[in-house]
Amino acid sequence: MDKQLHKIRHSLSHLMASAVLQLFPDAKLAIGPVIANGFYYDFDLPRPFTPQDLPRIEKRMKKLASQNIAFKKNEKDYSEAIAFSKKDPYKLELIQELKKEKAPITYFQSGKFIDLCSGPHVATTKEIPADAFKLTKTAGAYWRGDEKNTMLQRIYGVAFNTKKELDDYLKLQEELKKRDHRKLGKELELFAFHEVAPGAPFWLPKGMIIIKELEKYWRKIHDQNEYLETSTPILNKKTLWEKSGHWQHYAEDIFRLKVDDQEYALKPMNCPGSTYIYSSKLRSYKDLPLRLSEIGRLHRNELSGALGGLFRVRQITMDDAHIYCRPDQIEQEITGVIKLIKPFYKIFNFQPSFALSTRPKKYIGEIKKWDYAEKALAQALTKNKISYKVNEGDGAFYGPKIDIIIKDSLSRAWQLATIQLDFQIPERFELSYTDQHGSKQTPVIIHRAVFGSFERFMGILIEHYAGSFPVWLSPTQVKIMTVGKAHVTYAKKLHQQFLNEGIRSELDDANDTVGYKIRLAEKQKIPYMLVIGDKEMKSKSLNIRLRGQKDIKKMTQVSFIKQVLKEIEDKK
Repeated sequence: MDKQLHKIRHSLSHLMASAVLQLFPDAKLAIGPVIANGFYYDFDLPRPFTPQDLPRIEKRMKKLASQNIAFKKNEKDYSEAIAFSKKDPYKLELIQELKKEKAPITYFQSGKFIDLCSGPHVATTKEIPADAFKLTKTAGAYWRGDEKNTMLQRIYGVAFNTKKELDDYLKLQEELKKRDHRKLGKELELFAFHEVAPGAPFWLPKGMIIIKELEKYWRKIHDQNEYLETSTPILNKKTLWEKSGHWQHYAEDIFRLKVDDQEYALKPMNCPGSTYIYSSKLRSYKDLPLRLSEIGRLHRNELSGALGGLFRVRQITMDDAHIYCRPDQIEQEITGVIKLIKPFYKIFNFQPSFALSTRPKKYIGEIKKWDYAEKALAQALTKNKISYKVNEGDGAFYGPKIDIIIKDSLSRAWQLATIQLDFQIPERFELSYTDQHGSKQTPVIIHRAVFGSFERFMGILIEHYAGSFPVWLSPTQVKIMTVGKAHVTYAKKLHQQFLNEGIRSELDDANDTVGYKIRLAEKQKIPYMLVIGDKEMKSKSLNIRLRGQKDIKKMTQVSFIKQVLKEIEDKK
């Protein structure tokens, strides 16, 4: 975000607070920061905001912006600030924190409105383009994000440098509403959520078809790259997580249980369990690299307020792999992972970019080994002629990582795959192999995921394709619709023929009009629709309607079956 736009958005949050106080004098102010694409402000007032309130507040903001109001900064000492903000409980709490931190207490005045703030702001409101901002929605928000605190009311706004940027953004948001995976997931009968299991999707039959197709493809490429699939227990004793370091560094995210007076945990990660498979037998340098893959069910105790569709869940299906290798094999194994991942994403028309995430503030192990690991990852990227950015301090607590970010059909960025280099876990679990001289050595682990998680990947795919999945992923690939009762027997034979060929077919022989059946199939986003009537029965050919098209294509049954099977095989 450029500095001027940041100032505009920050200044707009003040104009919004000023407008709200003018229209709702009883409102108490909390905070109003800049966020991605805009700003918000939190308020405490006797009645909830309504949709009708936002245009009124926005109109008042535009009026204030047109008055060329200056933003003036002034600093107060602690006693002055307390006296000035004595009727504002939320500001008083912030002032107390500033005093503890020995930070300056500054206010900004714009017209008659004065707010506790460190800035920065525009010099005057004439710098704010009045046609390039809009208030978008209201939401509840706990003070300081803590559900034990007061529930406040938040108003969100967006702001840009030009009206065109605003219009483009709003147009994108409308498209996102249509593509919302929660909406399409329900309409296409892919998954459901229920209060009996918050943060855990119930996969419906059609959703499971997609999951199984993704797993089948995942297993195929892993078999081709000599991975050995494994499965590790979901419930493990506390001692496992203490040994791995997760109990100390990840405790708030772990679901805990008491069994026979012992403390257990639902696994939040697959890696510690994988070490027991490695150490189930003696290993030699000739056994390495050992590539162990796992589609594992994980559980993480996400806050209820953070849960959102498939993008943030408590039950996670992670496609993991742990590559146990010698230090001299690190570069070739990372290269192998990159070569596996890039064509994988190409299937979905995702464009990948790469980032190297380095040692965080809280970490385990020796800095010397961290430096070695970071250098090894950087060299692997360079050798593969991959440009990357560095995310300082964004590594896992046990090792640096390569993050792979993809762009979807709406140019949104998503971080999916990770390649993590780990010297710590092998030492903690005393893993070893015998080298060519008969001496014990410690292997290195490369942690690696491709999907990231099936749940999140599915949410991204649904929105990426707007629910119109390619043929190989479509739950129903062909829909056969009869004109009348006389055509049912023939349609059933055709339906069975498709099933025998491995094509997912569905028969609609209900006593409805053909127009209604086609509209229903279009709504279900089925790739191919076939109407069977007298002409089709006599000619033995098929009149094929493609998803989203009105034109009819005529083909023989044999040619059509070959075409669909080729599309499935090629994953187009």
